[in-house]
Amino acid sequence: MNKKHFSLSFCALGVALSLTPQAYAVDENVERIEVTGSRIKRTDIAGPSPVQSINKDDIANFGFDNLQQLLERMPAVGAGTFSTRGNSQDSTANGGAAVSLRGLGADATLVLINGRRVSISAFAEDATNSFVDINSIPVSAIERVDILKDGASAIYGSDAVAGVVNIILKKDIDGLQVNLGYGEENGTDYNEETASIVWGNTSDKGNASIILDYFKNDALTADQLGRFGTANQTPYGGEDFRSSRGFPGYFYVNDVKTIDPNCPADSATSSGSCLFDYGPYNLSIPASERIGAIGQFEYHLSEDLTAFLEVAVQHNTSEAGGAATPLDEKAGLTVPGTHPNNPWAQDIKIGRFRTVDAGPRRWDIESDSLRAVLGLRGHINEWEWEVSAQKGRSKSVQTGDQTQGWIRVDYLQREIDAGRYNPFGGTINPQEVINDITTNLTRLGKSNLTSYDAHITGSAFEFAGREVMMAAGAEYRKEDVSDIPDIQFQKGLIFGTEAVMAVGGRSQYAGYLEFSVPLTDTFELQLAGRYDHYSDFGSTTNPKIAFKWGISDDLSARGSWSTGFRAPSLAQVGLGPSEKSIFFEDTYRCSADNADCGVLDYNVLFAGSDYSGGEPLKPEESETWNVGMIWAPSQQFDIGFDIWSITQDGKIDAESLGDIYQANCNDQNSQTCVRLQPLAGQRLGTLDVIHTSLKNLSSQEVQGLDISTHYGLEMDNYGDLKFGLEWNYMHNFEKDGLDYTGEYRYPQYRWLATSNWSMDRFTANLNLSYIGEFEDTPDINFDGSLDFEQNQSRIVKSQILVDVQGSYMLTDSLKWTVGINNLLDETPPFAIGDADSDLYGYVLATHNPRGRYIYTKLSFQF
Repeated sequence: MNKKHFSLSFCALGVALSLTPQAYAVDENVERIEVTGSRIKRTDIAGPSPVQSINKDDIANFGFDNLQQLLERMPAVGAGTFSTRGNSQDSTANGGAAVSLRGLGADATLVLINGRRVSISAFAEDATNSFVDINSIPVSAIERVDILKDGASAIYGSDAVAGVVNIILKKDIDGLQVNLGYGEENGTDYNEETASIVWGNTSDKGNASIILDYFKNDALTADQLGRFGTANQTPYGGEDFRSSRGFPGYFYVNDVKTIDPNCPADSATSSGSCLFDYGPYNLSIPASERIGAIGQFEYHLSEDLTAFLEVAVQHNTSEAGGAATPLDEKAGLTVPGTHPNNPWAQDIKIGRFRTVDAGPRRWDIESDSLRAVLGLRGHINEWEWEVSAQKGRSKSVQTGDQTQGWIRVDYLQREIDAGRYNPFGGTINPQEVINDITTNLTRLGKSNLTSYDAHITGSAFEFAGREVMMAAGAEYRKEDVSDIPDIQFQKGLIFGTEAVMAVGGRSQYAGYLEFSVPLTDTFELQLAGRYDHYSDFGSTTNPKIAFKWGISDDLSARGSWSTGFRAPSLAQVGLGPSEKSIFFEDTYRCSADNADCGVLDYNVLFAGSDYSGGEPLKPEESETWNVGMIWAPSQQFDIGFDIWSITQDGKIDAESLGDIYQANCNDQNSQTCVRLQPLAGQRLGTLDVIHTSLKNLSSQEVQGLDISTHYGLEMDNYGDLKFGLEWNYMHNFEKDGLDYTGEYRYPQYRWLATSNWSMDRFTANLNLSYIGEFEDTPDINFDGSLDFEQNQSRIVKSQILVDVQGSYMLTDSLKWTVGINNLLDETPPFAIGDADSDLYGYVLATHNPRGRYIYTKLSFQF
């Protein structure tokens, strides 16, 4: 590399800067490389867009063997990130994990591997949010992770609204490395085991590398989390989110809601429900096992022609868990008056009830992913070209058997009618009866991707005596996804899980063009544009203009403006009727009949445009700008800032539950807000289900400030000391006219401070991760309408997590590492929750309930 260009790598965050005024005076002997955020190969690593680069040494210094755990420490990562944490029946993407930049959601963050798209997860999160499952990418195979914190649809197409996470895999390896690791959480049964083999060989004719990776963790069950393992948070100052589908339950006797006489006093509500605490049955971190292999091969056919092949396979197993099957009036269960245990000796209806005696529900999940890329690259004079074909597939299967708590309501009704199953008094029925009411079931998801790409880059022409670099290319992509629940779900025979059905497919082609124009020796202009055509919704064109200005030898400025888009996901377009539950208060019925008062769980049914009969979904549109400066007076110190803004319009979302409720749920005959028949003397029946649909109805606007600084100190006989700070301030986050800044899940401040000391054979790291405070409970009265702008809730406190690590080279080829994540054993700050996914006294997507985690690793180099 040219000596005028330098790279600073500090502990957890690698930053590459090129600030010399002569940056565009190209040395022909300097190799050009492609950097994230541009298709043009450059001689300097830093371009006009802000990129945070985390290299393999940085990753090792954190000690995480899970990419999601690493990325959630990054300040640019925000709300919308999710993982296997809290995996339960309330999730529709069990076993998966995703990353969300700037809080705009996982579907607004494009994830690439080696600069290429990969197939999405077969299961969408929250039924409609498609994402790339980062659990399918082993940490041991990663050379670096580039986080492009800028809109990039003009470069990469759809989904790059908030930015891009580009995962670069290791290659050009020479030798063999074996890595072993083990860790466990203090005070629980949770542990992790890791192993990997990295092999590579390089010669004049090419190179080859093979990486084998293994990861396993035991389950961290909710009942090990103390106060965070219960849905009844009233003893700690929170809400009682226990389910109205109880054990025992309630019945309708002479059409009068009647609670089971044996309902415990502390579980009985004034409206006649018997509450059940499902919290202890959930899995905070499910058990999982992942085995993967990645191979990368290059063969030089001639001096100007190289063939390459990338193959990756991954097999993941996991589980999901929830409490026993919850049943409600929709199940239509009855008990004859002749039943031997019927205390009323007359025909009655079962209201809400839970089959606890059948055991908690459990899913077993197996996910297999395959990715293969075959291509040619070469040179024609001063131009570099590449053509490639890619095939990707993701397949997920969820299964449950008779031992895992899955009840069929028709089987249950049969056994009740025969007098063999006793639904009264919280009775534990005989196992032979349980065997007759349970069933096996399967959910099958598939996602396929086929793509072709051709691009060329090189010097297009001269402008004012300077080379204008250009990149141009074309892409074709075809993809399909299907998510098919068990036929027993489709027939309405299974209750109590988030039923999802989605089928869709599309093709897409695109052409793009990019120029790098050096207007002066110190000022570079980037111009880019991309045209995309989709078979289902049409075309979109997106431009980008950016600049980089070397003001002086140690000071530079950069800026960009671009438009972007996100195509409706196939899960959104092809989503069939899908159901989820949410807690809120049926205020209309409470006011009219003094019934169902308090916060209870209700069903919401929604579907995509193909099924709902609504208007076809259109792509979401966005506009992004960024302005920043970097000052680097020496190779030991740099500091920079970026002011950024993202506006997203036409965001696809379900209609507001609160709006639907207010407009429809005071009408007994509403087809949108469906109620059961009212009881004698009452005006409104029990709320059965609320129907909603997906539309282009939301808008989001977010602005903020990033500051990044690094300092290195050489201490002669005392080694080298390095410091780094990544600091993020969210100035504004508005959605649909509401200001979320500092509100639930949207802290204004996040930062990561890192330090690294190395001397001779010893290296030590200290990392501090900070998440700022934010307001609790966005729907303070839990009526389905967000009211945080009218009401002041309590504050969820800030949190700092401390990670430490030490490594020692026992020999020239053997390295031993010991580390502790969450050294101070900090628990998540208390939160009342949102009555949806956060029901256990903390914010699941923001704070990690895992306590002090101690690990050790050995690395052998041959």
